[in-house]
Amino acid sequence: MGFAATAREDTGFRAVLELADDCLVLGHRLSEWCGHAPTLEEDLALANMGLDLLGQARALYAHAGEIEGKGRGEDDLAFLRRERDYCNCLLVERPNGDFAVTMARQLYFSAFMQPFWRALAASSSDATLAGIAAKAEKEMAYHLRHSGEWVIRLGDGTEESAERMQAAIDELHRYTGEMFLISPARRDAIAAGILPDPETLRPEWERTIATVFAEAGLTAPEVRVPQTGGRDGLHGEDMGHLLAELQFMQRAYPGQTW
Repeated sequence: MGFAATAREDTGFRAVLELADDCLVLGHRLSEWCGHAPTLEEDLALANMGLDLLGQARALYAHAGEIEGKGRGEDDLAFLRRERDYCNCLLVERPNGDFAVTMARQLYFSAFMQPFWRALAASSSDATLAGIAAKAEKEMAYHLRHSGEWVIRLGDGTEESAERMQAAIDELHRYTGEMFLISPARRDAIAAGILPDPETLRPEWERTIATVFAEAGLTAPEVRVPQTGGRDGLHGEDMGHLLAELQFMQRAYPGQTW
């Protein structure tokens, strides 16, 4: 796949695929915390958030497969594509790092996706996508509240937790701009009334981040050169390792069912 897709794909399949890939990759990242979170309660919380995202990915992949009309289902799209075929933003594939990095990444993503899903549910011309969005908005509201509380707790905590939280912000802030970029497929989907324009969501996202950072005592760094490329299939080395783990069962035992 690439941006040299057909017009029909540009106004549906590829645009939905971008959303699905974001959810799948971040959901997998959160699943990596299972059994390793700092507390049992947080182990359960992260696993549940990962399941939320994987559920969203499943629904989106199934819908994308229907739009494509080539007989590919959610498993084909999730597990049987090459690295360059994935069009997730770079933010979601960033390694978990320490707990501060994971919470900063989740805050940035959920602060964007919660209003995105809300706008999509309210105005999308695609009834199936609007239904997915209505459920996803409620899940993202919890993700936003949970990650925001942790960012504040760590930023306004001990000297070490504040330093770690600020370091996480300094590392990840450069990746946030890609969430607002509009690929050719997404531009067509916006014009067709399928997806909302992400630029219209920027003011709310900025207010949310500024509010959390102010309470946490954190400072957003100046970004001179945003890190982009994920929507074009240009990923970092970590993405290859992620897919090797994610895709192992389907590639080793193709067509297996439980």
